[in-house]
Amino acid sequence: MQEALKYVEENKEKFIEELKEYLRIPSVSAASEHKKNMIECAKFVQRKLKEAGVKKTKIFKTEKHPLVYGEWLGAKGKPTVLIYGHYDVQPPEPLELWTTPPFEPEIRNGQIYARGADDNKGQNFIHIKAVEAFTKTLGKLPVNVKFILEGEEEVGSESIAKFLKTNKSLLKCDAVLISDTSLYDKGIPTINYGLRGLTYAEVEVTGPNRDLHSGSYGGAVANPINVLAKMIAKLHDENGKVTIPGFYKNVKKLSKKEKELIRKLNFSDTKMARDLKVRELAGEKGFTTLERLWARPTLDCNGIYGGYTGEGAKTVLPSKATAKISMRLVPNQHPKEIFRAFSKYIKSIAPKSVKVKVTEMHGGFPIAFSLNDKAIKAGAKAVSKAFGKETVFTREGGSIPIVVDFVKVLKAPVVLMGFGLDSDNIHSPNEHFSLDSFFKGVYSSIYFMDEFSRSK
Repeated sequence: MQEALKYVEENKEKFIEELKEYLRIPSVSAASEHKKNMIECAKFVQRKLKEAGVKKTKIFKTEKHPLVYGEWLGAKGKPTVLIYGHYDVQPPEPLELWTTPPFEPEIRNGQIYARGADDNKGQNFIHIKAVEAFTKTLGKLPVNVKFILEGEEEVGSESIAKFLKTNKSLLKCDAVLISDTSLYDKGIPTINYGLRGLTYAEVEVTGPNRDLHSGSYGGAVANPINVLAKMIAKLHDENGKVTIPGFYKNVKKLSKKEKELIRKLNFSDTKMARDLKVRELAGEKGFTTLERLWARPTLDCNGIYGGYTGEGAKTVLPSKATAKISMRLVPNQHPKEIFRAFSKYIKSIAPKSVKVKVTEMHGGFPIAFSLNDKAIKAGAKAVSKAFGKETVFTREGGSIPIVVDFVKVLKAPVVLMGFGLDSDNIHSPNEHFSLDSFFKGVYSSIYFMDEFSRSK
């Protein structure tokens, strides 16, 4: 293993130049004009897998963007790790807010700036380089490795979800390794062991059959915007709890050990409030901020519109008003059950003066992994060795739906070993990734393969 670590040290500049080449490809999955770039990027990934020593590779065509598969299965009797990542990126707009062009990588102050630098090209490239370090020095890996990299993560992962169901034996493994999350803080080795789920709904409130003059009809006909605002206000009580009947029925509480892990993080409400430029944080009473972010379900209005929103004034009483509502879920909550409860409740609090239509947009299951799982233990040891510090354990307030699919179909634990930072501007202009974190990630991947090969 020391030879592999030394190889990384001796090839840092080579790795950076290859990463730049990866980042120059504008693999924007949401834009049809980049379809050729998506194919180009898939071929680039396949080529880098081959160069890294992955013996078998294949590009699978889908209805949208290609999937890239690779495998090295020469470690007889050892466990198999499936490494997942995505080569597609978010649209770079607004372009005028970038200091340098989004697909012309530039290094400034130890950070590499480009769209996809963190999310997710920089992070998935870590594991390709770790495999290369082993094959170029020892000629073999300590574990069996499979790769599956998709080009639709930023647009819903539809193709890989289908592929997973029909290629279960191809992707069979003992653990899934994903680097698409963040460090708790700069230089702090982190293993994420939980993700919240999601129920997303649209609520449309309709009053009169057309927009009306507010002078001629205001005070006589219900205003859908006013009604919708009142309905939204009723979705929380004075303590910040969601008022939907049965909303908390199946919520799994944090264990004593998990609460102790959170306390060890020494999270600062004051710092977060200062960073966000708000006077104080808010949320469900009786829980700490991290408990609310990671282990409590929430409900938020993500958008509300109706009537006139252009420049100047227009005295109109709108016919319709619409709100987008998201509910973040925690283990044991079912997205469709929560949607049904939400739909029933929101209709029940609407006055007879309006009609209400509730549409289910999409959803995803929450998940949490046991800290005693051997793959997660191996991951914790690996990042601790790479960073030279004790590993911390976090959960994620957001969702990665494909993680749940991996668990359900492959019956394998998922190790969420991320190396980015929340401040890396993913999905925003000037996205960047620390080169120090990149190389510590490569070391972590090398250590993980070694640790997992010896796990019992």
